[in-house]
Amino acid sequence: MKKIFFLFITCLLSLAGLSQTYNIDSALNALNLKKDSTFNSHKALQDSTYSAIIHTDSVKINKEFKEKIKWEKLKAVTIFPALKGGEFSGVIPVIDPTEIPDPNIEYKLLFELVENNPDSLSKEINMGLSEVARKINLHVASGIPLKKIIPVIVVHAGALFAFTTNTFFKEKYKVDNPNLKLINDLKNIGAKFIACGQAMAFLDLKREVMLPDVKISVTAQTVLSHYQLKGYVLYKLE
Repeated sequence: MKKIFFLFITCLLSLAGLSQTYNIDSALNALNLKKDSTFNSHKALQDSTYSAIIHTDSVKINKEFKEKIKWEKLKAVTIFPALKGGEFSGVIPVIDPTEIPDPNIEYKLLFELVENNPDSLSKEINMGLSEVARKINLHVASGIPLKKIIPVIVVHAGALFAFTTNTFFKEKYKVDNPNLKLINDLKNIGAKFIACGQAMAFLDLKREVMLPDVKISVTAQTVLSHYQLKGYVLYKLE
C-alpha cells in the first residue's frame, strides 16, 4: 500500500511540527477532475458485452479515488516535529491524549532496515528509512525530548544501497541518492548507522562505496543481540 501512496501524495508539511500552507480544495478538485476523466474514458465502451467489465472498473475507480481523497485530507494536517523523511514520515496530531510516555527517561531505539525500494521508486527515500523518521517524530510528538531519543540503525540486505555514496548510487540508479539529507539529519540528532559485513559481501558492496558515517560489523545479527541486551527496543522495518 505504501508504494501506491508514494505515487499519488506529492509533499507533506514543514519541519518542527508546523503545518505547511496547503491548498486542500485545489488538490481535491484535481483528483475529482482526474476521476471524471477516468470514468469518461471507460464510458466509451458502450457495447453491452462490456457492461460487467465497466461496472467492475467503476467500483475499482471509486475505491481508488476514495483512498486518494482520504490521504489528501490527512496530508493537510500532518506535522513533522523533528524530521522530514518523505511523505510518510509525518504525524497526525491527536488532541488531549490520555496515555503519555515518561519524558524523563532515555528512549534507546534499535531499527533494523532490510528492504530496498524497487527500481521504479529509486528517486524516493528508502521506505524503511522514512519509517525511522516517522517513529522518531511519533516519539517527539508524544512529548519526548529529542535529546532523550538514542537511535541505532542496523542495515543489511537490499537496504544497504540507501547508504551508499552519491557517486555509486547515481551510477547504479541514474539518479542522485535521495537518502543523503535524511541520513545527515539523523546523524545530527545522534543516530548511529551500522552495516552488516556479511550482506555487503553477498551484494559485492565494497567499504569505499558506503557512506563514511556508516560503521561496519561482521554481521547484523550480533548488532541486534548486542544492543537489545543493552536495553534497546527493536523495530524491524522490512
